Amino acid sequence: MFVDFFIHRPIFATVCALLIILAGAVAIPTLPVAQFPNLAPPQVSVNSFYNGASAQVVETSVTTPLEQQINGVKGMKYITSNSGNDGSSSVSATFDIGRDVDLAAVDVQNRVSNVQGRLPSEVN
Repeated sequence: MFVDFFIHRPIFATVCALLIILAGAVAIPTLPVAQFPNLAPPQVSVNSFYNGASAQVVETSVTTPLEQQINGVKGMKYITSNSGNDGSSSVSATFDIGRDVDLAAVDVQNRVSNVQGRLPSEVN
């Protein structure tokens, strides 16, 4: 009986279908985004400063030992580093999606603690 009503009135059925589609299209932007996963991979950075050192000295005495020690942390995808002429050094480790960034930071901090004794004493 309900179906017969729409079969005998195709224009009314079309208008109802279009209204339902329009209501759905209006409602889609209001859906919460909390259900979508975080697609940015976790990243941990180690920044250091060697006052008065050139980029080459920073690279050989600070950046390379840090890279070698941090390399191999569980769940790490890749590592990037940068040594500046102002004595700055930055080493960034990027981890697999889903890896807890806090646990990754603890793992990296433990590795950095192991190498601190081999770095020059002027390094902050």
